[in-house]
Amino acid sequence: MEAKLSSVAKTFTPSPIQELSHLAQRCNAINLAEGFPDFPAPLHLKNAAISAIKSDFNQYRHVQGLCDHLAKKVKQTHSLDVNPLTDVAICCGQTEAFAAAVFAIIDRGDEVILFDPAYETYEGCVTMAGGVPVYVALDPPHWTLDPEKLQKSFTQKTKAVVLNSPHNPTGKVFTKDELEVIVGECCRRNCLAITDEVYEYITFDNNKHISLASFPGMQERTVITSSLSKSFCVTGWRVGWAIAPSFIASAIRNIHVRVTDSAPAPFQEAALAALRSPPEFFESMRTDYESKRDYIVKSLEGVGFKIQFKPQGSFFLFAELPENCPLSDVEYVKELIQRAGVVAVPGCGFFHTNLYLEKLGQVDYSYQNRYIRFAFCKSDETLASAAQRLGSVSF
Repeated sequence: MEAKLSSVAKTFTPSPIQELSHLAQRCNAINLAEGFPDFPAPLHLKNAAISAIKSDFNQYRHVQGLCDHLAKKVKQTHSLDVNPLTDVAICCGQTEAFAAAVFAIIDRGDEVILFDPAYETYEGCVTMAGGVPVYVALDPPHWTLDPEKLQKSFTQKTKAVVLNSPHNPTGKVFTKDELEVIVGECCRRNCLAITDEVYEYITFDNNKHISLASFPGMQERTVITSSLSKSFCVTGWRVGWAIAPSFIASAIRNIHVRVTDSAPAPFQEAALAALRSPPEFFESMRTDYESKRDYIVKSLEGVGFKIQFKPQGSFFLFAELPENCPLSDVEYVKELIQRAGVVAVPGCGFFHTNLYLEKLGQVDYSYQNRYIRFAFCKSDETLASAAQRLGSVSF
């Protein structure tokens, strides 16, 4: 009966993150793999959700006030004029917003440019829509964008560019110069853009998030996707959104209604409380994560990891294996789970660049099995315990 599966379903296998999480559970390992906090969500959000449930906001629901507030927010932060009645679609998390955006604009055979390494969801959505992912490798160790590589990746079939900044898994925040290169190519070639901005409030040092849509000529060709999940420690609430030109936003809403119908009603109400949080809330969150970043960088450097790039945003650290380590990233993570009781994610799961080019001697991609992603969105106690375990073993 397995032959009855669709050709699309047959291409998908369990996520390596999920598989390693199961192994970690069996070994009672500390989970630094998955990008969700292990500390409580903000009290004012939980109270808002409880209040909404008690007020019987428990049926299918569209909270227009959430769209109104998102429009105000992008005006304040990015100087974008957005019509909350036509340009905003509320979805079940950023993942659905992104998928619906892809399904709204990508036809079979359309090429979509992605930056490598990349979060695995992007490729899955593109291929399900019949599109063709085209990867542009960011250059390690600082994950810089080579303008020439980007220019050469465009063809007559290119329909869209996907940009995730702040970036998972590296923690990179794309610079204004890099964004201007992307903008120039999109405008010159009349391409669309889909952005993933879920870490927009989590940036460090003097780095600032700039939305691609804020550049001249880009708002009319950009779909912004984001969510409540990362900034407010509620990854299980599944409230996200897409902000786009009205004709695309309408298509996204139509797809959303046919797939999930409505984002969770009480959590849409709570999202309003989240987005109304004062500036002090966002600054406190940012400084807390910056402190956690500094702690995990120091801890991993202390056990031999090479940290040539300190995360500029998000809550992930992409650490390079110790120079004298003979193990691959996958082998190292398995050893890490079984011997240290700590789980992280092998970096190879984020890389998609064509290794055939390396065999031809054109490009060296050997670094792709030398990185491990650690999530530092954990309590100070969890991070301290992980550091103690890591320091107690040698590889």
